[in-house]
Amino acid sequence: MSQFLNQNPRTHTCHDLNIQNLGQKVVLMGWVQSLRDHGGRRFIDLRDRYGITQVVFKPETNAKLHARSHELRSEWCIGIKGLVEDRKSNGGSPNPRLKTGEIEIDVQELEIFNRSQTPPFLIENQIDTHEDKRLAHRVMDLRRPEMQANFKLRHQVMQATRRYLDKDQFLELETPALVKYTPGGARNFIVPSRLQPKSFFALAESPQIFKQLFMVAGMDRYFQIVKCFRDEDLRGDRQPEFTQIDIEMSFINEEDIYKMTEGLVKSIFDSVLNVKLASSFKRITHTEAMSRYGSDKPDTRFGLEHTDLTPVLKDLNGGGVTLFEQTLSKGGMIKAMCIPKAHELSRTEVSKLEDLVKSMGGLGLGRAKAAENGSAWTQSPFAKQITPEALKAINQACKANDGDLILFQMGKPKLVNMVLAGLRTRLAERFKLIPKNTWDVLWITDFPLFEHDEDTNTYIAAHHPFTSPRPEDIERLKSNPGACKSRAYDLVINGNEVGGGSIRNYDPEVQAKVFEALGVSAEEQESKFGFLLEALRFGAPPHGGIAFGLDRLCMIMAGASSIRDVIAFPKSQRGTDLFTGAPTPIDNKQLLELGLTFRI
Repeated sequence: MSQFLNQNPRTHTCHDLNIQNLGQKVVLMGWVQSLRDHGGRRFIDLRDRYGITQVVFKPETNAKLHARSHELRSEWCIGIKGLVEDRKSNGGSPNPRLKTGEIEIDVQELEIFNRSQTPPFLIENQIDTHEDKRLAHRVMDLRRPEMQANFKLRHQVMQATRRYLDKDQFLELETPALVKYTPGGARNFIVPSRLQPKSFFALAESPQIFKQLFMVAGMDRYFQIVKCFRDEDLRGDRQPEFTQIDIEMSFINEEDIYKMTEGLVKSIFDSVLNVKLASSFKRITHTEAMSRYGSDKPDTRFGLEHTDLTPVLKDLNGGGVTLFEQTLSKGGMIKAMCIPKAHELSRTEVSKLEDLVKSMGGLGLGRAKAAENGSAWTQSPFAKQITPEALKAINQACKANDGDLILFQMGKPKLVNMVLAGLRTRLAERFKLIPKNTWDVLWITDFPLFEHDEDTNTYIAAHHPFTSPRPEDIERLKSNPGACKSRAYDLVINGNEVGGGSIRNYDPEVQAKVFEALGVSAEEQESKFGFLLEALRFGAPPHGGIAFGLDRLCMIMAGASSIRDVIAFPKSQRGTDLFTGAPTPIDNKQLLELGLTFRI
């Protein structure tokens, strides 16, 4: 145990001191950020979580201490005691970028708590070190100021959430992580039970069923900042374990959810970023979002909207273009996006866009440049086939003027929308259309209740099977499930889905009809969801809720490019923990205890 620490408790952080502290004796502790010699003196930038303070070892103050300071190296953990002095009076120059930039500490005592090996990368912001190396040395990576700022922001978001919901009468309640496996939704992680051989828990992919049970139990308003687990393929904004701000309310409708959520989000942005969001958030339906942007999480800070040409070209029997005719005969979609003349693209750039389309699964990129007062197309493989009526109709629908470039996609709607949505974002970045320091927040409403799986010719829940259909669609559950709309909603910020929820099926008869539409038999309903269905039969209140992806919200607010930068110990894109080495094999003894064997 360090006697220095016992006798010299820390008096300030490395962000506290300024010109008002001149002449004070202080004790600071932290890590050596940088070292330099000047005029026979040894200067060190001392760093802690809060900031940086310059300390100086002078031979005239203590010659032995000055000589010892030359032992110090980057990232050594030290403590110093000394006198606050004016940099300028000492012949130095103030550093206006630092709160402590006008002062320095004349060191009178030094304690080396711990030496450090040479760091694997620089402990500073904006390094170009490969992410895998940063993850393999995560503790060192977390020392970097920008990473520590991310986790301060994450803390502030959680605290703002708790303060707001506590004032709004919500109870913070916990739900199990080890749960019963139920089908539907994401793939679960499975956990074998030693005490119940041949039986397994699932790690909860969300608290969905339990928060509904809280409503049946009369808790009225619940929230939880909770870990969730999904065994899915990974990407920049997805991890196998992640954190949700989970919320559920009784005796409410959609408007109550919107009001509560908008108040919460505005409070978070105000208290954490000092940003005032709009008094109410925009709303567009899922159908409108897909039609105009090809995405259910559109960034509406810029234009480049899509135009669905399918009905126009149906009326014109494909307008003379073979590819249009073939697409329509197969029940496909034809969509376009108009690029104004002001945003010129070279032929090379258009070719690169076609390569991008192919990388996303598209067959190619149709194109045409409007010319001759809208009466002709140039630079287009369709120019010799298109009828004058179709050319005029397409130009009018796309609002294309001379010199504007029309980009086409055709095929199955899902693929067409995905490709054009990706192109829209790429072109907005290319043309610098996305404004900085702006926050575009909107609701997406009226989602489909089901999605059709073409491979199995069955319906699956678009959100989850507990989402309520619109009242007017209940009678369609049996006759036309694909036409049913849900009482679901997503919250989107700058083109990122940060939250989603729905009004739930609180009527057990409606819930049973939804299961029937999904092909879940009465027997399977009882075996998989019997505990929920039984609870609903005991006077369940109308209820609904929403869940926010805490990691994704923090990523957006911090300006990070990946949620891995706001999760302390994340998994790599291959699903491994490069810092601890997990996952690892287990030995045969443990396998036998669990009653497991490997079959390869």
